[in-house]
Amino acid sequence: MILTGVIVNTIAIVVGAILGQVFSNLKQEMKETILKAIGIVIILLGLQMAFQVNEILIVLFSLALGGVLGEWLNIEQRLESAGKWIERKAGKRLKGNVSQAFVTTTLIYCIGAMAVVGSLDSGLRQEHDVLYTKAFLDGFTAIIFSSTLGIGVMFSAIPVFLYQGAIAFGATFIQYVLSPELIDKLIVDLTATGGILIVAIGLNMLEIVKIRIGNLLPALLVSAILTLIYHYIQL
Repeated sequence: MILTGVIVNTIAIVVGAILGQVFSNLKQEMKETILKAIGIVIILLGLQMAFQVNEILIVLFSLALGGVLGEWLNIEQRLESAGKWIERKAGKRLKGNVSQAFVTTTLIYCIGAMAVVGSLDSGLRQEHDVLYTKAFLDGFTAIIFSSTLGIGVMFSAIPVFLYQGAIAFGATFIQYVLSPELIDKLIVDLTATGGILIVAIGLNMLEIVKIRIGNLLPALLVSAILTLIYHYIQL
């Protein structure tokens, strides 16, 4: 089944978020320290991804053009509005800043290379090992995020399911259009571009700077388009 890995990943986030509430009564100072530590690790992860870059100009133009498109669409505000809508509907029943938890974890779980590669594997070969591994990691981090940011982390499972599910289904058609070599190039450029966005998430968590990461999300789509153009120009 194409969506098996996606479903397991989604359930892992929900379960991790619920388990995280067991540790939600930690002291505020301890929560802040844990979040800063996670921010540092996220920056390291993002750098590892970004250093895989083959064509730096593709990443540069992807971020620039994607940022323009994202600002025009105001994606960041829409994500925050979705989080605040959940917060309003839930009222005082949910602890923590639901909007912040929803936006932060949605970006982290969707931008990473494993989300793209794992979903492609599910769609192309019905192999789910990458998404099973991601499910374990996401479930564990959901426990930590939920204990520090609140139960709003659980709602990030919805966009994760839609995003990875769309890639998995799309991959079933991609294999008839693109060569395996071109698909590999797409993954590398998407990984590098996504790595920069993950570094930005870490910087936000460390409160070093405030970057509207949601408005940079179109950079992933732009990266794929530019990679295709560059590939066919070289032929």
